[in-house]
Amino acid sequence: MVESKIERQKVTLKEGLKPELVEKLFKQPVPDEYWVIANPRGQDHFHSYGGVTPFFEGLTEGKLLGTKCPDEDTGIWLPPRVDCPDCWGKMEWVPVDTSEARVYTHSTTNYPGEGFKLENEGGGGGVPLISVEIPGVCTKLMSYLSEFGEGEPYIGMRVKPVFRTGEDSTFSILDLSWVPVDEEKSQ
Repeated sequence: MVESKIERQKVTLKEGLKPELVEKLFKQPVPDEYWVIANPRGQDHFHSYGGVTPFFEGLTEGKLLGTKCPDEDTGIWLPPRVDCPDCWGKMEWVPVDTSEARVYTHSTTNYPGEGFKLENEGGGGGVPLISVEIPGVCTKLMSYLSEFGEGEPYIGMRVKPVFRTGEDSTFSILDLSWVPVDEEKSQ
């Protein structure tokens, strides 16, 4: 057996333990047994909405758009689909009538993520996540309540959309939230 020498590159890892950064941020010492690793990121991220661009463009203009298949009688899809999941045909864009929108189900999260901090700056009790049922729409839309009172949300509660537009727009699904429609709570 003849051994051939393979030329290999060596990988060198930079030192990355940075407890002084955590001490600066949290104003307390870091125990020796805790590792604090600095993983700097420096990149721009470009995201394409592709065929669902009209949906996000509509949000920035204060409009809620869904898609409907011209060949199938399934109702409006929201979030929108580019192609029909039944016949694979091209979908058409249609406005969504939200006048009878209601909470289908809900949950509250105490750790909602970075985007929600804009709506819930004080903390205080979490953010209600809701599934919205809209007549004529064959899907349920997951979203959140940006205003709510004690005992809200509840299943069956009427809601209406609120849009973050203009300079306030995030160009994301967070541009759409919901608020209760003022009416007597019935049980």
